[in-house]
Amino acid sequence: TKDDIVATNKAEKLNPGDVGYTDPDSALAIVVPGWEISDDDPVEKWNAILEHPQIVFARTSPQQKLVIVSNCQRVGHVVAVTGDGVNDSPALKKADIGVAMGIAGTPVTKNAADMILLDDNFASIVAGVEEGRLIFDNLKKSICYTLTSNIPEISPFLCWITMMTPMPLSTVLILAIDLGTDMVPAISMAYEDAEADIMKRPPRNAATDHLVTSKLICLAYLQIGVMQ
Repeated sequence: TKDDIVATNKAEKLNPGDVGYTDPDSALAIVVPGWEISDDDPVEKWNAILEHPQIVFARTSPQQKLVIVSNCQRVGHVVAVTGDGVNDSPALKKADIGVAMGIAGTPVTKNAADMILLDDNFASIVAGVEEGRLIFDNLKKSICYTLTSNIPEISPFLCWITMMTPMPLSTVLILAIDLGTDMVPAISMAYEDAEADIMKRPPRNAATDHLVTSKLICLAYLQIGVMQ
């Protein structure tokens, strides 16, 4: 932290410009006590604080926790807040995801939270995030696989209507394809294992990264569907 660098420079009697002197402003970590946080702090101060990759906020009040969450969201971070007391409820509600303790948490905190840790183990948060990403990925795979069969199924009908070619697929055959060959593989994709980089990805943007996107439609209809 900045204080550690200042103490090291002082202990080694180093001044700015000396060999081995470290600029305190270059510290990667910062500790911000609650008495240094107020509601009317300028944006520049918060930008300087949040530029550090490692930040510790100590002895903060419920209102200060709310200010911390708001400023982190302002710069584009996806914020998760954990808590077990009534004073944590405002920050839990404000955060993108509020995590309450299932054993030590109060009923008010549990009602304000989006997730409840039944075992009060923070490692369960990581497991829950991984499982949620796995379910989301597998659902997208299943939907994409199901949509790819629409193009080869409707193409013979379009050719039959426009060019009067013989119709190769009847309604019964299309139903047989959908129920017999599409449903089982699509369901099996729900049981696929997680990708190797599933926990290395940044959080998805809930406003744009939906379950069915234009990219998925183009992949299913214009690429795989056409090749089929």
